[in-house]
Amino acid sequence: MSQDNATSDTAAKTAAANIPPSRKASSSPQPHRGGGSLAFALLLSLVAVGGAGYVGWRQYVQETGVRDAVHTTAGLETRVANMEHALETSDSERTLLRQRLGDADQVNRSLREELLGQAERTRNLEDAMAKLSEKTLSGHDGMLLDETESLLRMAKERYALFHDAQGAAAAYALADQTLAAVNDGAFSGLRQSLNAEREALTKSQPAAQSAALDALTQLRAATTELPLKPLDTPADAAATDTWSRIRRALTDVIRVQRVNSAPLAVADARFARELVALDLAQAQSALLAYDSQGFAAALKRADANLAAQFDTQAPVVQQARSKLATLAAQLPSSAPVELGAALAELRNLRSVHALKPAAAADAGKPSAGAKP
Repeated sequence: MSQDNATSDTAAKTAAANIPPSRKASSSPQPHRGGGSLAFALLLSLVAVGGAGYVGWRQYVQETGVRDAVHTTAGLETRVANMEHALETSDSERTLLRQRLGDADQVNRSLREELLGQAERTRNLEDAMAKLSEKTLSGHDGMLLDETESLLRMAKERYALFHDAQGAAAAYALADQTLAAVNDGAFSGLRQSLNAEREALTKSQPAAQSAALDALTQLRAATTELPLKPLDTPADAAATDTWSRIRRALTDVIRVQRVNSAPLAVADARFARELVALDLAQAQSALLAYDSQGFAAALKRADANLAAQFDTQAPVVQQARSKLATLAAQLPSSAPVELGAALAELRNLRSVHALKPAAAADAGKPSAGAKP
């Protein structure tokens, strides 16, 4: 404010010095105009003071604005520096991230190559395992089919040589079990033919074979106790017919009698019993061999020997003959079973399957004119 007052005084003095002398002389005798000058001077002083205040206020405002601008500029410079530092940091981090991404890309590329290599090796291993499994299955199936063929051939030969239907049926049962373990479904239809022949063998067996064998064994044991036929017939005193009287009369004149008192000699009795036992043994053998004709002939010879050499009036002999007649009525009359259809079908299937791999190999080879 002191500066503004000094400025206004200086302006008043300058204005008073600039008034001309003529005007001073003319004005001095007029004392009544001094108040206007003073008012004008005061007005000018007020204007000068206002101008000085305005100028000072403007300077203050400018200085304040400059000071604020300086502070704002300093803050902006600080922020810019921080931003530059942050940008540098982000650039370094971005560069590091790019390096890491590059390293990760290389690692991923190497891992992908390794994965592709592992996939190829796995595929090769799977192919090798599939081929090995196929060879193993084919070998396993081949072994089972060989065993099945051997059992069927054994059953056929056993039935043809010995007429052993029971043993042949057992061999067919084992062949069916072996064939069931084959993994190839092409041989499943063969089991139907095999079971059909097996059922035919089972039906061809006599139902009472074991009972007939037991009865023949009992008859062979009973032959040692059967009474023989007496050769010397004692005189019948109770007979009163004409022929009896004539026979008695002739007996008194001529008497024929064996030297020994036995009806047959000991050797003859043993021979007769052994003949019957031998016939019964032949009947057992024919029954086991399913030989109907031999079984009937052996029973017929045994019955004839019992009628010729043993006492037919004895109850035990009559019982033995009735048993023989019962056994003769139980002869198996069924025709022999034709075997070999299942074996032929198995061989045909095996020959067809043996041709399939060769045909597949020929189809897989490229022709001579074809380009790979």
